[in-house]
Amino acid sequence: MNYQPPYTLSSEILNLAAEISERIGRLSAQVDQARALRLRRINRIRTIRGSLAIEGNTLSEAQITAILDGKRVIAPPREVQEVKNALSAYERFDQWQPHSEMDLLEAHRILMSGLIEEAGVYRQGGVGVMAGQQVIHMAPQAERVPKLMAALFAWIKVADAHPLIASSVFHYEFEFIHPFADGNGRMGRLWQSLILARWNPLFAEIPVESLIFEHQADYYQALQDSTDKSDSRPFICFMLRMILETVTTSTPEVAPEVAPEVQWLSIFSGEMTRQQLKAAMGLKDDEHFRKAYLIPAVEAGLVEMTIPEKPRSKNQKYRLTAKGLQMAE
Repeated sequence: MNYQPPYTLSSEILNLAAEISERIGRLSAQVDQARALRLRRINRIRTIRGSLAIEGNTLSEAQITAILDGKRVIAPPREVQEVKNALSAYERFDQWQPHSEMDLLEAHRILMSGLIEEAGVYRQGGVGVMAGQQVIHMAPQAERVPKLMAALFAWIKVADAHPLIASSVFHYEFEFIHPFADGNGRMGRLWQSLILARWNPLFAEIPVESLIFEHQADYYQALQDSTDKSDSRPFICFMLRMILETVTTSTPEVAPEVAPEVQWLSIFSGEMTRQQLKAAMGLKDDEHFRKAYLIPAVEAGLVEMTIPEKPRSKNQKYRLTAKGLQMAE
């Protein structure tokens, strides 16, 4: 009998899928080919940074950009290797097929090259899913992995569920099986993006991982809730909410020829508080705004605090530097 992952559909899932489909359709009509190429570089950097940050990598978007440009970066060698591997993997993204187990193994080999001995092969021992220092799930025994993965790929090849739902189910089932000794998190997110990109090419460049990083605790909780219920519905809902928020707030705001930290400089009007800046951009998530926009702009020397000696002051405001004023023109 063919394997059928256990999941139930709710009105929330159906409504989220419908809204995402509508928004991605409008976005596809708006993004011309030239802009799409510029978006690819910007969002790919954000995607890699978000996915690796979830796994503990500390490199910034600026450092990842430097590695992409072939520049030397002073950082832990393992973290630099992780970025180089991810960049190499995404160069092959368009060549892989979601239903190909061999492609998944190749992707893992590239992502984990030089990081673990078992790169590109299924694990030989037991592993658990970790949330910080806590084990939240003990994966199936190693000898069961090949059969479980074969069944999962057989299912995704013929799945008639909407790609938004099918990709989320695959992602959860992949994390439940945890087929590799290491790198399962980044592989699960990569493969969901691949499934979605075969539905709409824009998903190759939409940095959902950046938002997952901002909601990392919720990501692990959704995995745990789905495991506890033996139903991936909680994880599907979580992923669709992340996708919808990314499509709604992140991609349309990307300017055609500038890096993420300078996209929003034109909104400045003298000295402004963080809340005023966030409101002017139409954003709701404070942490997302701070980490994705404000901190990178300050680190790049484009924005400065009005009270730098008291960074947490309730009277703190921000203004453009001379460099920022020039970039905003």
